[in-house]
Amino acid sequence: QVQLVESGGGLVQAGGSLRLSCAASGRTFSSYAMGWFRQAPGKEREFVATINWSGSSTNYADSVKGRFTISRDNAKNTVYLQMNSLKPEDTAVYACAARDGSGSLKAATYDYWGQGTQVTVSS
Repeated sequence: QVQLVESGGGLVQAGGSLRLSCAASGRTFSSYAMGWFRQAPGKEREFVATINWSGSSTNYADSVKGRFTISRDNAKNTVYLQMNSLKPEDTAVYACAARDGSGSLKAATYDYWGQGTQVTVSS
């Protein structure tokens, strides 16, 4: 079993930055691909970014590409989402997820989920 805990959310002005963290428990963390998803009220859960824990490849949603960066610290069993140039439309609950295998854009393919952290971007 993998437990994921997000942190780093909060309120930020448009144009500002936040860094989200997702700390994973347990061993064999390197065998899991990780993803970030977000969901705003009344909206479907949306793919944000994914990274292979033991690899170097990443994928981003078009809406965040160039502004967000997903990264990892294997020694800390932690995945990060650096969010720059934030926009009000980025407001959502952000959750990290883990799956066995390669990264995926589909939330339903992920096996483990964190509780999520609220990101609010004001105008």
